[in-house]
Amino acid sequence: MNHFRTIVSIRPSSHKIGLKSGVFTIGSCFADAIGQRLSTSKFASLVNPFGTTYNPLSIHKNIFYALKNELPAGHTYLVRDDVHLNYDFHSSLSALEKSELTKRISNAIGTSHYFLKTANYMLITYGTAWIYSRKESGEMVNNCHKVAAGNFNKRLLSEQEIVGSFDSLYMMAKKYNPALRFILTLSPVRHIKDTLELNSVSKAVLRSACYAISTHFADAEYFPAYEIMMDDLRDYRFYKSDMLHPTEEAEDYIWKNFMSTYFDQEIIRFVEDWNALTASLQHKPFHVQSSSHQQFLKQTLKKLENISSRVNVDTEIAAVKAQLIA
Repeated sequence: MNHFRTIVSIRPSSHKIGLKSGVFTIGSCFADAIGQRLSTSKFASLVNPFGTTYNPLSIHKNIFYALKNELPAGHTYLVRDDVHLNYDFHSSLSALEKSELTKRISNAIGTSHYFLKTANYMLITYGTAWIYSRKESGEMVNNCHKVAAGNFNKRLLSEQEIVGSFDSLYMMAKKYNPALRFILTLSPVRHIKDTLELNSVSKAVLRSACYAISTHFADAEYFPAYEIMMDDLRDYRFYKSDMLHPTEEAEDYIWKNFMSTYFDQEIIRFVEDWNALTASLQHKPFHVQSSSHQQFLKQTLKKLENISSRVNVDTEIAAVKAQLIA
């Protein structure tokens, strides 16, 4: 049959993610897209705790902080427009007082440190191979925080630099948690500020590095989110109005491919059942006290109690009980 499109064929992974498998996601937008779906589907997960991060070395540096449970050096902090920020972290980690920012960063690092000790998977999404470094110190930054461009030098990472950095990360992570596996992905979002031509160069470097890592490191594999978006969907109707970011429909399609790759049939059925149950929980009736809605609530409560041994649904059960008439 002619499907009139090229479908990315993905071999199911022999390592399956379970509901209790700890999944740590970090990096570009895809880390959020998959992470949020894992979280809402009741998987044990920690989603992009340091905010969106694009280049591999900054992503790795954030993970090093977490593995060591170590705070960034004082010279990495800055103040812009009365807001305290840190060059090693996304602007979502900011505060009006340095002490508050330090506390927020410490909490993110500490939470990640203890989560990674028992996690089974780390999902890393690379976004760009272009990096910026401070002219005054030569140190690479995660985010320029809208500081004048003249304060930074820009350059392209090489495949060797990315693989070498991952090697150091891999050795430290496996020593800290021998059970940890890595899933690498490449963000399909184009960074047009670099121009389309240089964005292509950047993505090529990242993809080549992912290939080298997945080939040479045990417990590291690549999931083709980039190829699904570029070669399978390949249509602007799957992009948001900025023509750069995937629509929710596109993300859902990639998520389904992710599920078929990393979930067994029992887990896929659970996710589908949970999605249906979630839709029921979001139902807003006109008359809460009507007999039909009260019966609906009792049925929903029973379903929640049936799965309570598998996942934590205390919040959902409490919400349903609050609507029931004694």
